[in-house]
Amino acid sequence: MSWGAIIVAAGRGQRFGQPKQLIDIAGKPMLAWSVETFASMPEINRLVVTTESEFVPSVESLVKRAAPNLPSRVIVGGAERQDSVRLALVALSESASQERYAFVHDGARPMIRPDDVRRGMAAVAPGVGALLAIPVVDTIKSVNGSRKVTGTLERAKLWAAQTPQFGMLDDLLRAHQSAQARGIRVTDDAALLEEAGLDVIVVEGNAENFKVTVPADLARAALILSERAAL
Repeated sequence: MSWGAIIVAAGRGQRFGQPKQLIDIAGKPMLAWSVETFASMPEINRLVVTTESEFVPSVESLVKRAAPNLPSRVIVGGAERQDSVRLALVALSESASQERYAFVHDGARPMIRPDDVRRGMAAVAPGVGALLAIPVVDTIKSVNGSRKVTGTLERAKLWAAQTPQFGMLDDLLRAHQSAQARGIRVTDDAALLEEAGLDVIVVEGNAENFKVTVPADLARAALILSERAAL
């Protein structure tokens, strides 16, 4: 299998006071951890990273250091995550190597492991996408605008989506372009594959693959990555 990897690393890091993707975690910029992980995987032949226009030089330098032997491209993302992914898929589809498969990863999930990525890859086929996810352990309530509980969801059927999210490159690109044409906005790529009529398989991920969202997450991420680096 020939895979293209996309890392979405946009945002200005308003909660952190600096670009989140460039914040140091355990001695490296956050984004570098994912880049190094993907560069270590021979299945991945090309990497596209999306970021804000003003951060392109910094991200290009980071990617070259972290993955000197992996063909890569850093592009300016769109107004929203969905736009950034679509632009990155177009960039992959235009590459000379023509990867058949692709996955999308959030740069704010630096703890991704190669074994988890490979299990997601293995679930993909023409017309079939996949995503990493973990079972929900909390009881989930649905509420209305005034926060009155309107129902309790069946926990056994609920999974919390993670990234990467995987598919055939053509399937992912077609789903994103169709959504753009129809004005459909969602929060992840798997939802667009579902909307396009594909089967989407959940592959159990790892609780450590959480998204660094608020400053308090940095200490937890640093502890995990420091322990891994010491092995």
